[in-house]
Amino acid sequence: MSGETARQMQSIDIDVGGTFTDLVLNLDGETTIAKCPTTPHDLSVGFQDAIEAVSAKLGTTMPELLPRIDVVRYSTTVALNRLIERKGPRVGLVTTEGFEDTILIGRGAQWLDGRRVSEIRNIPAQRKPMPLITRDMTVGVRERVDSTGRIVRPLDEEDVRHKLRTLMDKGARAIVISLMWSFVNTQHERRVREIIREEYKEYQLGFVPVVLSSAVVPKIGEYERTMTSVLDAYLQRDMQAEISATWDKIRDQGYRGSFLMIHNSGGCGEIFKTSASRTFNGGPIAGLIGSAHFAKQLGYKNVIAGDVGGTSFDVALVVESGVRNYDFKPVIDTWMVNMTMMQTLSIGAGGGSIAAVDPVTKRLTVGPRSAGSMPGPVCYNQGGTEPTVTDADVVLGYMNPGNYFGGKMKLSVRKAERAIRDKIAEPLGISVLAAAAQIRRIIDESMASAIKREVHMRGFRPDDFVLFAFGGAGPTHVSGFKADVPRAVIFPSAPVFCAVGSSIMDFVHMYEQSRRMMFMEPKTENFVADREQFNTTVEALMEKARGELMAEGLPVADAIFSLELDMLYGGQVQVKRFASPRVRLDSEDDARVVYEAFEAEISDAYSPLVVNRPGGAFLDNFVLRVTVPTHKPQLVEREMAGADPVAAANGSREAFWPETGESVDTPIYTFEKLEPGNVIDGPVIIEAEFTTIVVPPGQRFSIDKHGLGVMEAGA
Repeated sequence: MSGETARQMQSIDIDVGGTFTDLVLNLDGETTIAKCPTTPHDLSVGFQDAIEAVSAKLGTTMPELLPRIDVVRYSTTVALNRLIERKGPRVGLVTTEGFEDTILIGRGAQWLDGRRVSEIRNIPAQRKPMPLITRDMTVGVRERVDSTGRIVRPLDEEDVRHKLRTLMDKGARAIVISLMWSFVNTQHERRVREIIREEYKEYQLGFVPVVLSSAVVPKIGEYERTMTSVLDAYLQRDMQAEISATWDKIRDQGYRGSFLMIHNSGGCGEIFKTSASRTFNGGPIAGLIGSAHFAKQLGYKNVIAGDVGGTSFDVALVVESGVRNYDFKPVIDTWMVNMTMMQTLSIGAGGGSIAAVDPVTKRLTVGPRSAGSMPGPVCYNQGGTEPTVTDADVVLGYMNPGNYFGGKMKLSVRKAERAIRDKIAEPLGISVLAAAAQIRRIIDESMASAIKREVHMRGFRPDDFVLFAFGGAGPTHVSGFKADVPRAVIFPSAPVFCAVGSSIMDFVHMYEQSRRMMFMEPKTENFVADREQFNTTVEALMEKARGELMAEGLPVADAIFSLELDMLYGGQVQVKRFASPRVRLDSEDDARVVYEAFEAEISDAYSPLVVNRPGGAFLDNFVLRVTVPTHKPQLVEREMAGADPVAAANGSREAFWPETGESVDTPIYTFEKLEPGNVIDGPVIIEAEFTTIVVPPGQRFSIDKHGLGVMEAGA
């Protein structure tokens, strides 16, 4: 693959969402998009359907197209779906004797993890989540390593063999090994794995996957390190089966290129060298990377990436042209893990969000439950009975029932009206149109609130940002959820924007290693960092990275190595990650430069008042980021036309506008026929192949020089 990174590869990028599977094909310099309904019973079916759909667009077949493709990149929700369903295998945990209850005790506030605000407020109803590994599937073995890596109790191998047989007799189909301080000295964990392989060899029916916590997350934090390893073991089998089925199908059709998985660290890697936890939230991260890329070309420094799909609304921020905002201990479902993920916020709001009236309070709620792709909204005519946001959009007249989803789906307005009347309008004592308008208002306010919370909590102002609205329902609802953000940008590829983002992602791997050392001495403020240990730790991470790049066929010579460090002041608990200006420490001046970068970063993030030089500075964690750049497409400037969009006019349709409280005959335009320079004042509806842009009264929609839609307040 080494020669491929210098040019634009022939690629297929697929993002599997809860409702639709999105595809972007880059072939011979041309981009083609396709969407198909997600097939939750077997995601590989929807994957194949999407490739067949784009092949049909090009007048070819899948066996003719796939041999021309260099790389397939894939992001999927299968990990989270399987976790929510709790359909993983029985997993056994081997830990240090005396620490068998670590994951059951968890953290003090574990009951908060992954909960919605409404659930947290109802404190009496809260319980800790049911454990993925029960107490009877956890064994403690006789061994102990201290925090310096010194063995204080040798491993009792006979004890290991006895307790391993106990786990296997109880039905363990995967084993997690998480011993105390194993990330400092991996000897005991590796020996336990060897014993398992001695007892249950690869060619025997008793063979089980084995996950070492020191390999998955070599970082401090016993509970989080163990839970990350548990999730990898719990999800491994189902993900491997799902992905192997997909891989086999496209290889049977002639594909011979690379198969990559989108990582939540902001890059991608070989699919069979990717841990299950690394796939979580890959789609929204790809959308964030795409937003940052195009924001730079458009000259926007601060961007809100808002992705409205069928089941969720994902928000992420580009700040000062950068996306280095991390969750250091993110929550996957209800489990806190110890891995670095790019930061996004997700709420249960989308086109498939279900509306319902509480029978006691008579209060209308929308989401977080979703109709998904099967049965989907009532108007899909697939057996759905509960009204959704999409049903409300159809009833209000915003969707074209005869030309939805590129004309591939016919929507039933009558069924949508009946569902909203029976389930919403009559219980509330209002008209069907008023009920539909309330559903839309509530979902828009939920998404606007999520944006405000994400922006304000990080100390920014919404009016300093531009909103990129994408996802199938993003352009349809952007006028409602952009709120205080003055400008929204809509791309022609908005319905498949996350797949577009994955198509420009670099090959990125991240390697972490916890290593506590004093960096600056308290009181004296002398730089006393152990330079040899610092350099040895970084070089070990770099050596591991080079080996994996070579194994994946990537050019090591093109790789960019960057180091990030987690540091904190003495007497404080807040760790701050920052980009280190030095990869090595060869002198005291190098140490001083690194410290000054830390001080500048923590001052900017929290205020200069938190700087505590007399308390000393301590290094907590090393993070090596390795990037192999790929080709990036550039936006093309087009010739400006006049303001009149008459060439794109496509009739009219009656639509209800809450802003005026009446239904009016509303002009319809075709997005693909609008020219740069065209300006349209609302109310107006603009139809694209896979989405609809709703421009209410008081809003103005224009096309910029790149062919992108811009929505702002009207005159």
